[in-house]
Amino acid sequence: MCGPSEGQPHSHERGDTDDSDFPWDLGVCDAHCHPTDTMASIASINGMRTRVLTAMSTRSQDQDLVISVAAAHGITDRSALAVSEIQEAPRKIVPAFGWHPWFSHQLFDDTTGNGGNSTYDPSSSALPEQKAKHYEAVLSSSPDAEFVASLPDPKPLSSFLAETRRRLEGNPLALIGEVGLDKAFRLPAAWKEGEQHERDEGLTPGGREGRLLSPYHVKMPHQTQILTAQLRLAGELGRAASVHGVQAHGVLFDTISALWKGYEKEVVSRRKQKMVAKGAEDFSSSSEEEDEDDIWAEINGQKPADKPKQKKYKPKPFPPRICLHSFSGSAQVMKQYLHPAVPARMYFSFSTVINLATPGGESKFPELVKTCPDNQILIESDLHTAGDDMDYYLKDICKKICEIKGWTLKEGVERLRENYEEFIFGPA
Repeated sequence: MCGPSEGQPHSHERGDTDDSDFPWDLGVCDAHCHPTDTMASIASINGMRTRVLTAMSTRSQDQDLVISVAAAHGITDRSALAVSEIQEAPRKIVPAFGWHPWFSHQLFDDTTGNGGNSTYDPSSSALPEQKAKHYEAVLSSSPDAEFVASLPDPKPLSSFLAETRRRLEGNPLALIGEVGLDKAFRLPAAWKEGEQHERDEGLTPGGREGRLLSPYHVKMPHQTQILTAQLRLAGELGRAASVHGVQAHGVLFDTISALWKGYEKEVVSRRKQKMVAKGAEDFSSSSEEEDEDDIWAEINGQKPADKPKQKKYKPKPFPPRICLHSFSGSAQVMKQYLHPAVPARMYFSFSTVINLATPGGESKFPELVKTCPDNQILIESDLHTAGDDMDYYLKDICKKICEIKGWTLKEGVERLRENYEEFIFGPA
């Protein structure tokens, strides 16, 4: 959701629709999309050629919709990505739960433990004044009374985090998303009298829906508070995160990197690397700890239990895996995330409808693809409607990446599927 869904391409704008040379059977995975924005399109998921769709939530109106779609169409384990034969009722959804920066003003931060700093007091006897106080604090300029009245009563961040925790615990494969920062977005203007009766009932409420934009932005400090809280939850539960960033690449890097401060990997110089004997054991702290029962058994001369080793995840204040979706930063910004000291596994996904939508985006796309490591690149549609259009735009961006990388289509689809599998599930 890097741009308004109303502006996304439709099928009549598409060019090549020939699928004869495309290896759909190898598993095409959409790392970021919004099918619940158009619930009528969910019925078309079963007929899609794409193997997996990562369905984002963004606001109050779509959290439970993503749950319902995942209940009907959600994959259950890693093997779903390896199945090539057509199933009668294919399961294709990986759910994501998060609060998008476009809607971050609708939350008030009550998680600091100091109620005096909160922008909203729900226990007050003067809630309209509290509501005005909150929106005055988190929005740029000074929103007028009519605009404030059109906005929902603020929701406590603590309640949303608790709800998200329950959703994640009920969906073991789910990730945090869509979350992030956006300096460019302006809130849509209030509905004018009579307009809501004419709105498209096929669209999930809460979005822009063609309204003019107001002059109001969500202040960056508030956006970073909402983002940080959600990334910390992802880190605690060991879930991946899908992150939005528009015209805020420096602030976004500072916000994310602040969470992993003190957890950076040790960067061994080339000189030290040469001093280490070839084939020497790696006793780095990043390796997984051995099972304590097996260690005890070996000490006592017993055979360790013959069972698969379960990698132990230690909660951290940052997600173990992060995808910067429809990445629009510079190659230099990308390299910051690729520094060997970064302790999170970083991925970068690309879409036709965002990365190739403008001449500027199109011109820097080849450099970004070349800079991105082969095993850290993903593809996405970022579309708000499931079906043939999603299939088409995923095929389109995959072909363009393969051309730049010098991959055959078979090699590219396989690589991209393997990257997606690691992003969702972690290392095998």
